[in-house]
Amino acid sequence: MKTTDNLEIYNDPLQYDRQYDGYDADTRFILGHLPPPGSAVIDLACGTGRISLPVAEAGYEVTGVDLHEGMLERAREKAAEQGLPVRFLQQDCRLLDLSVSAPLIVMAGNSFQHFLTNEDQDRMLESVRRHLEPGGRFIFDTRNPVPSELAEPDRYEEYAEAGGRRIQEVHTETYEPVTQILHCTTERFAEDGTPLGQDGISLRYTYPLELERLLRQHSFRLENRYGDWSGRPFQAGSGQMVCVCRRDEP
Repeated sequence: MKTTDNLEIYNDPLQYDRQYDGYDADTRFILGHLPPPGSAVIDLACGTGRISLPVAEAGYEVTGVDLHEGMLERAREKAAEQGLPVRFLQQDCRLLDLSVSAPLIVMAGNSFQHFLTNEDQDRMLESVRRHLEPGGRFIFDTRNPVPSELAEPDRYEEYAEAGGRRIQEVHTETYEPVTQILHCTTERFAEDGTPLGQDGISLRYTYPLELERLLRQHSFRLENRYGDWSGRPFQAGSGQMVCVCRRDEP
């Protein structure tokens, strides 16, 4: 599977915004790690601008990058509504070609997990490094692989509201240890059991020492690693790895 084929869960930007309405832990963390006011900030896998817009509102020159044009259209609409001059561009994060470099590049929403192969990860980090100013920071998150949680296939149900209807969502998650990829499928049903379709996503897990080696390989120094966006210490059972990395010289 290619990264570009792994985007179907983002086909409804309005639903994405509803799902994450009120969640701002990552935004607050990033707002607390900004460079001097007026600096450039690049927000990778920016989606509908959930982080780009608050950073721009704080007085920064923001460039948001995403692969999904529908998400970018929604981000542009929100920026126009708020009168914020954010530049939103459709590009592959593995092949960035921006006219700006920045002292801060961020990538939230566990988007690091969209890079499914070693080559994908390498190309993305090379791309980030090319656009990060010397001594600049790259802040991103990725889910921490907890073996006990990934060992067995998981199937669970949730309920959501959509268009005034109560929707049953059945989630199935299966992990492949060799590829370190979790395959997730969501099936949706109306209250009477009528199928409403399904979507899926595949996510690569990277282990803590593996991640440290990968970052060093691309001349990033891991300054801090937290267990979540609130800044809790990283532990074996933490749900996330929130990484603050600095670009080393040269």
